[in-house]
Amino acid sequence: MKKTALYDKHVSLGAKIVPFAGFEMPVQYSGVTEEHFAVREKAGLFDVSHMGQFFIEGPGSKDLLQYVTTNNVDALENGKAQYSCLPNENGGIVDDLIVYKMEDDKYFVVVNASNIDKDWNHISKYNTFGAKMTNASDEMSLLAVQGPKATEILQKLTETNLSEIPYYHFTVGSVAGADNVIISNTGYTGSGGFEIYFNNESAEKLWDAIIEAGAEEGIIPCGLAARDTLRLEKGFCLYGNDIDDTTSPIEAGLGWITKFDKDFVSKETFAKQKEEGVTRKLVGFELTDKGVPRHDYPVVDAEGNVIGKVTSGTQSPMKKVGLGLAYVDKPHFKLGSEIFIQVRNKNIPAKVVKAPFV
Repeated sequence: MKKTALYDKHVSLGAKIVPFAGFEMPVQYSGVTEEHFAVREKAGLFDVSHMGQFFIEGPGSKDLLQYVTTNNVDALENGKAQYSCLPNENGGIVDDLIVYKMEDDKYFVVVNASNIDKDWNHISKYNTFGAKMTNASDEMSLLAVQGPKATEILQKLTETNLSEIPYYHFTVGSVAGADNVIISNTGYTGSGGFEIYFNNESAEKLWDAIIEAGAEEGIIPCGLAARDTLRLEKGFCLYGNDIDDTTSPIEAGLGWITKFDKDFVSKETFAKQKEEGVTRKLVGFELTDKGVPRHDYPVVDAEGNVIGKVTSGTQSPMKKVGLGLAYVDKPHFKLGSEIFIQVRNKNIPAKVVKAPFV
């Protein structure tokens, strides 16, 4: 198992460590609910250094990314980031990712930890454009400072004016004495904040500085479990659960990152799905009775026929109800439809609702 540069820090803080995507990662510190509410109301600090980072540069870099991703890279200007996905040849998704335009002919791509090698091989396979590719995943660390107090806390540590960085934009600056830090107004919690990328050597220094700077605002360390409940309340997809090699972006509600004014892998398949409609869709649902939905629980109709399956589910800390995401067959995926989630052989009624849940 790999370890992030902050592994010893997590152990010393008493974090519960679990294997995740080939890494030893902190799943929780003080408890999922406490960490969840800290991020929603104050601030939380996450070590997400297991994520993968590639640099793609040179004259062919934009053309390569245009062809292997669904979103339109032409829409990026320097200092802007874009959520996108890598489609495979069979109309599925290799991974979802964020593309950062550092400067003309230089892009920074952030991918999921479990897919680093898979994504690298997939992008390399299509690199007939002569782009220079560098896998910086083992050299870089990533901290996410999330929550309504995140900007206030991080601002104490940098001369960069954070209020001038719009959502899904970034800059490069110094944070707590560390140089060449990518400061990005992005995150996976839906509570605002920043993600900062830097060399491993600065990891402990930056972690300590952020915890110290945020002490009076109530920042606490947070683990993967709270990250999951936070993203789920906002209806954000998790690769391996809600999207994978067998799901299309059109089925997954990611048509908004699938742009047909360019050529890309599986374009014809997705265009046909958009035109003709799909037979199943990823929907949000809330239980209307007590129960906690979990990954892979069957979704059934009133007669008990299987019409889908849960991809992500939890008891929402904010709403105090069971909710989640599920692929549901036509016509049951319409908003307001009544469906049932099989929880331990009991069919719990639920309603199809629009995400975000909170």
